[in-house]
Amino acid sequence: MTAAASAEELTGCIEGHHIFSDRDEKEQLMARKNQPNAASDAANVKLPGAALHMAGEHPEVWEAFQHLGEKASRAGPLDARTRRLIHLALAIAASSEGATHSHARRASSEGISPEELEHVAVLAITTVGWSQAIKGLTWVRDITRARLGAPASEPFEP
Repeated sequence: MTAAASAEELTGCIEGHHIFSDRDEKEQLMARKNQPNAASDAANVKLPGAALHMAGEHPEVWEAFQHLGEKASRAGPLDARTRRLIHLALAIAASSEGATHSHARRASSEGISPEELEHVAVLAITTVGWSQAIKGLTWVRDITRARLGAPASEPFEP
C-alpha cells in the first residue's frame, strides 16, 4: 500500500496538499476559501499565471497570505478607495509591474478615474525618483489607456 493510499484510508479524503479527516472538514475549508470578504476583493480577482500556480501548489500559504491582507485592511481607519490608491503607490515604488497593473485594473473597476490613477504615479516622482515614477506611470497607462479588448501590453497611444 502506498503512503497516499494509506493516508486516504485513514482520513477518507485528500485534496491537493490538504489531508482532511472527513469530507465535511474539506467542504468547510473550501467554503471558507470561497467566501467574499468586504476587506478584500481577492476572491474576485483573476490571478496571473505564476500567482495562480503558487496558490494551487501551496494553498495553505495562499490562504495565510490572503488572511494577512484582510487583517491589514481592517487594522486601521482607511477606507477602501484610499487603501487601493496606497497599494498602487506601493506597487510603483516596489517596481512591480504586475502589482501596478493589478492595482490599476482593480482601482479602475472600483470607479477610480484614470486621471487619479495617473496622478498617483506623478506623486511618486519626489519619493522614488523620476525614472521609477515614469516607469510606474507607463504601467498605469497600460491599463488606463488600453484599447478595449487589447492586452495590457498594447496601450492606446494618443
